[in-house]
Amino acid sequence: MIIGRRLRALREKKGLSQGDMQKRSGLLRPYISRVENGHTVPQIDALEKWAGALEVPMYQLFYDGKEPPEVPEIVKRRSADDTAWGSSGRDGRYLLKVRRLLGRMDENDRLLILGMVQKMTQPARRFR
Repeated sequence: MIIGRRLRALREKKGLSQGDMQKRSGLLRPYISRVENGHTVPQIDALEKWAGALEVPMYQLFYDGKEPPEVPEIVKRRSADDTAWGSSGRDGRYLLKVRRLLGRMDENDRLLILGMVQKMTQPARRFR
């Protein structure tokens, strides 16, 4: 489905011109035209304004039915604790060893290591 066609159909069904949509939504008429003609893909905030201007729930911008679509049953996943790194196995033993070693250090050394790790995980900066 091309979203522009759907938005145009909804606007025309309501009997609104692109100028009316501009007044109701705050979106510029040329932008509305570009979206409806498929030259631009609207962002979520623009779609929210569009739905508000058309006085329809946002799902109707994507769905033809009268009632909201049924939400599919999602497979129950394991909790984050079950899948977290270091929760079991070799990684768990490694993390336990790191915790023990950090526990033996004084606060200043722990802060130094924390600062080094934070520095190492920052994206590399490129100089021109």
